Amino acid sequence: MYLDKENLLCDAQAFTADANTTNAFDNGSSTPKIDFGAGESMCVAIQVDVAADYTTANETYLFNFIQSANADLSAPDILTGRTIVYSDLTAGAIQYLMIPPKAVTKRYLGVAFDGGGTTPTITATMWITSTRFIDAIRNYPSGFVVS
Repeated sequence: MYLDKENLLCDAQAFTADANTTNAFDNGSSTPKIDFGAGESMCVAIQVDVAADYTTANETYLFNFIQSANADLSAPDILTGRTIVYSDLTAGAIQYLMIPPKAVTKRYLGVAFDGGGTTPTITATMWITSTRFIDAIRNYPSGFVVS
C-alpha cells in the first residue's frame, strides 16, 4: 500500500504514556477548513506494529481523534474517541477511528493516545484515509509474494 506522507500521523511510534501522534495533518490556513467527510467518509487507520501490553490485565487503550490550532497538537479538542480492547491490538492488526463529517474546524489534526492501567504500551503507525480503502488493506508476512 502507498501512503501519502502528509496523511501519516505517526510511523512506528511507541506509546508508553499518554501522548499525541508525532505528526499532525495540516488542514491549511484557509477558511472554511476542508470539509472532511463531504462526499466520502474518512477515518484514521491504526496499524499495530508491536502488540498492546496486557501484563497486569488492567491496561486500557483509548484513541481520540483531535484537532488543534497548534502544530504540536497542544490544547486539542476531542472530536471522537474509541477504546479498543487489547485482544484487538495484536501485532499486524489494523483498527479504525472514524472521523465525524463536518466536525473539523481547526487547522491541525492528529490522534491522542490515552492509556490506562499499570503498563499500557503499544507501538503503532497511524494515517488518515478514506473508508473505502478499509476492506482493501491486507497485511502479509515478510517474504510473501502477491501475484
